[in-house]
Amino acid sequence: MHTTTDSLAPGFSLRPALLSDLEAVCSLMREVCTFEGDATLANSVDDMRREWQTPGFSLETDAWVVTDADGRIVGYNEMMDHHAHSSLNGDLYLNPALRDKGIGQTLLRVVEARARLEIPKAAEGARVYLRNMTGRKDAQACLLHEDEGYAAIRYTWRMGISLADPPQAPLWPAGVELRLFVQGIQNRIVFEAADESFRDHWGHTPADFETWQLQKLGAQDFDPSLWHIAWAGDEVAGVSLCRYRQGIGWVGSLGVRRPWRRKGLGLALLQHSFAEFYRRGTLEIGLGVDASSLTGATRLYEKAGMHVVNEYVLYEKELRAGVAAQEQA
Repeated sequence: MHTTTDSLAPGFSLRPALLSDLEAVCSLMREVCTFEGDATLANSVDDMRREWQTPGFSLETDAWVVTDADGRIVGYNEMMDHHAHSSLNGDLYLNPALRDKGIGQTLLRVVEARARLEIPKAAEGARVYLRNMTGRKDAQACLLHEDEGYAAIRYTWRMGISLADPPQAPLWPAGVELRLFVQGIQNRIVFEAADESFRDHWGHTPADFETWQLQKLGAQDFDPSLWHIAWAGDEVAGVSLCRYRQGIGWVGSLGVRRPWRRKGLGLALLQHSFAEFYRRGTLEIGLGVDASSLTGATRLYEKAGMHVVNEYVLYEKELRAGVAAQEQA
């Protein structure tokens, strides 16, 4: 059996990530995302700082870097417990010019070894798996995952639109109205509505409120006026939670609860979001979506004029057979 650093070329070293590595790791992410064809998906320094502050995550035990002989960071990976010690995520980044140095193998193996420590903590009978995502056009990264025993299980699209003219005015369903998000008062109800709206999405697992607040509301550039909440009486019918990401408008979460689906609410929320960005002078808008969305999201986005900018492949390695978290009662 391979040990963690068997494949690492001379002159390169593996170590836990440090808080002082933050900007260098983000620089590597931008380099990799640019290489894969879409720099907008790179995490900002603020994004990454908040990710490293996720409850239960520790830099000392859950994140690693590979450095070259000059101490420059040329690879990064982490292990994030997405749900109940069973749904585990990696986030691998490799310097595109150093693909033949064993950096990828080393980082995949150290994360897998760490992930396996979660198996005894998972519920009895729960399926435990580790996932990583990479650009589909990056043939070397895809082959690396397959060589390490991962299988491609799903594809994700980054979609976008360039607005040359004001977007079409939204047509709101009867009984639905848009209201401003009131931070500190509506946090919980919006969280619950957003989480519920994604329950029919492939692979959904319940979100954690505290983590959601940190990741969504804790951003330095969080702007509540970009959170568009559709209400039907005293119930949230749908949400479009937007922000800026690497200089473009970003629709981070667009969701409609079951009772208000197939009424045009999703399209209305999307068009309203486009219009608000257009009003602010932002003409490039993007989002990410499951390419085989069970709720028809891709058709909705195409209807609104969006197109596929890039495609990503989700790789998975099963660590223990069992019942997937979203299938458990």
